[in-house]
Amino acid sequence: MSIVKEFNEYRLKMNERILAQDNKVLKRFFSLDNQAYQDGALTTKTKELLGLVASMVLRCDDCIKYHIGTCYELGVTKDEIYEVFSIANLVGGSICIPHTRRAVEYWEALESENA
Repeated sequence: MSIVKEFNEYRLKMNERILAQDNKVLKRFFSLDNQAYQDGALTTKTKELLGLVASMVLRCDDCIKYHIGTCYELGVTKDEIYEVFSIANLVGGSICIPHTRRAVEYWEALESENA
């Protein structure tokens, strides 16, 4: 199974289990997260790129994969994604390098699956 399919299937399965508990706070958080990335003064694409930088600096591989996948769907180019990687590494320092490696692997998996 590809890393893209494995990640998306796991994320969907676990989100469904979390939301099935009918916890009002968690449901509101998930809703707020969704609403925050909608077009506003900033485009959804810009917000996803910002989310990717923040996720890389915070070193959350699941968040990085999510934002890379969404960026890919929004038509972000390889050059744009590498500029995001450069900003994340500049802000976050060398601790971001391992996460950049996994981010590149995930981006390349998206490219190969959609070629």
